Amino acid sequence: MTPNLTASPSTAADIQEIVRQEPRLHVRGGGSKPALSTPPADSLLLDLSGLSGLVEYEPAEYTFTAQAGTPVADIQAVLAKEGQYLPFDPPLAKAGATLGGIVAAGTSGAGRVRYGGVRDFLIGTRFVDGRGEFLRGGGKVVKNAAGFDYPKLLVGSLGRLGVLTEVTFKVFPEPPAYATLAIACTDLSAALGYITGLNRSKFDINGLDCGLTQNGWTVWVRLGGFAAALDERMAALQAQVSGQIGGGEILTGDADATFWQGANNFDWLSADAGLVKVPVTPGRIAGLEKALPSEIARRYSVGGNLLWLGWDRPVAELDALLTSHGLSGLRLRGTSDSPWLGKRPGGAFLDRVKNALDPDGKFGTI
Repeated sequence: MTPNLTASPSTAADIQEIVRQEPRLHVRGGGSKPALSTPPADSLLLDLSGLSGLVEYEPAEYTFTAQAGTPVADIQAVLAKEGQYLPFDPPLAKAGATLGGIVAAGTSGAGRVRYGGVRDFLIGTRFVDGRGEFLRGGGKVVKNAAGFDYPKLLVGSLGRLGVLTEVTFKVFPEPPAYATLAIACTDLSAALGYITGLNRSKFDINGLDCGLTQNGWTVWVRLGGFAAALDERMAALQAQVSGQIGGGEILTGDADATFWQGANNFDWLSADAGLVKVPVTPGRIAGLEKALPSEIARRYSVGGNLLWLGWDRPVAELDALLTSHGLSGLRLRGTSDSPWLGKRPGGAFLDRVKNALDPDGKFGTI
């Protein structure tokens, strides 16, 4: 096989035939995460952009099924017409992220802080395994117990267990209005204090991010709901975080939407910067910040449980840093020998799953 040839299947049957014939394959959806979709030299690139389109949508049932190569942005537009959305805010929709890509990479955005991530909304999958067999897990209804829990296994699998062809998600009604409180902090300790307090608060928070800006640390808190109640809720939020109504800057309407869309598409990073996803906990942020170079762009999301790093230094430095802190990083943009940095995932169970679904290692190692 000539290195880096590309196959562009348009049906699941096409994928089955390709998988049965080729010794090594690498899957790409929309190409929004190039560190994950750039193939090794010995692999055929399987481009799923032709496997796109809505298969079934039941607004009354709050579920939809679509082909894996469908752009997230297309689905968001369809859902919006019915007042519905994907509450986990899949990142990089503007950059062309696909449904299969967000499943394979396990990427969720700011909305995960309230509702959970992609694994909590994925209820059904169809995929082709390493033998070219067509498998199905889950179903097209929210309550189902059909077969093995393949959907959970495929989240974050990076295409190493099989080629997703079809996915089914549950969705929620979207809040009719949003407002965000931006809290300027004196230092990191103050920002972490706000994060801790808000994580324990009575507020139903739709977004809780923290970042280092030109003016210092800022915490952004987003609430969603009926417009008539938002003013009162925001006043109560201000009172909690500052001890008085009127503290912080409130973003509403287009300003609120623009901020969170920019956060979701990483507009706060330069276009050529690397991008690394690092699961953390609020209690580990202070120690990690002491080790991170001050000039590195970063933002903590999901109530301090996820770090997005704009890493533009040697990858080996970040690999060593994360390893020393017992953390794992997933590189989404940039180049490296492995997408994983720091503590590697895996274990005996994952090895057994890999051997069962891809015994010949056609999709690479996890």
